[in-house]
Amino acid sequence: MAEVTRVVRHQRGVPVHDYHADPVTPPVTVMRAAPGAFPTVRPHIHDFPVLWYRRDPGVVYVIAAGAVVDAGAAAAVDRGAGVFFDPAALGGEARMPWPAWRAHPLLFPFLHGRPGGLLRLDIPPDRLDFWDATVAAIETEVRRRDEGYRQAATAYLTLLLVDLARLAADVVGELRRSGEPLLAAVFEVIDRQFAQPLSLRDVGRAVGLTPGHLATVVRRRTGRTVLEWIAERRMTEARRLLADSDLSVAEVARRVGIADPGYFTRLFRRGHGMTPRQFRGGQGSRARSEPDI
Repeated sequence: MAEVTRVVRHQRGVPVHDYHADPVTPPVTVMRAAPGAFPTVRPHIHDFPVLWYRRDPGVVYVIAAGAVVDAGAAAAVDRGAGVFFDPAALGGEARMPWPAWRAHPLLFPFLHGRPGGLLRLDIPPDRLDFWDATVAAIETEVRRRDEGYRQAATAYLTLLLVDLARLAADVVGELRRSGEPLLAAVFEVIDRQFAQPLSLRDVGRAVGLTPGHLATVVRRRTGRTVLEWIAERRMTEARRLLADSDLSVAEVARRVGIADPGYFTRLFRRGHGMTPRQFRGGQGSRARSEPDI
């Protein structure tokens, strides 16, 4: 099993896992649980999307991003298959941190807010063969790594997420009716301005809140500060530039709003356990840990 996630921080003592795709790590990974060997049931949090599928009894669990996951509530899905993926592979709004996924139709279900972080959806019997075949196709592409495998695996993932969105149509409608317009506005500001100098006060001014009030609201609803989300958006873009371009580290730093390349390197190493050059060289897979559900 490829090691694709790692603990990047703790939130009130609960470990938070992230999926750091790099030039070596695939954008999507399938993990299969052996009978009686269900992954750890310790409480944990994902900053990326996770699905857990089992043909018998025909269910898929949607693991909420940013929520404390009670995996014990899903113990019946042992012998299933977990689908872990880097949302940035889907492009567009998916490159933004999870509170902004409300603008992305395929990621919106991962903000469901159900207790224990788990949304159970029943898969119609006539769709089970599709789910089996699509999960297996992702697995095959990632294992073989033939030319274009990243694009092929992402295409199969997209098909799976389209079917998931249809299964979750009622949940998504409910979410849209009770959406968080303030959080949406905050992350629109971050996405527009992360490549420039950007402070808590700047974001507050743009959304019409005092810095203190904004800081309290964002931390209460997401578990992280505005500055942490700005840094996360910058690091997401930095990873993309390092993987997809030959730009110098200094130029990457400048393009994500950090004028000092040395400071950028320190921030990157603190968040990823390696320097930007090591990341670009494909050493990212050495620092991973086995993913939780």
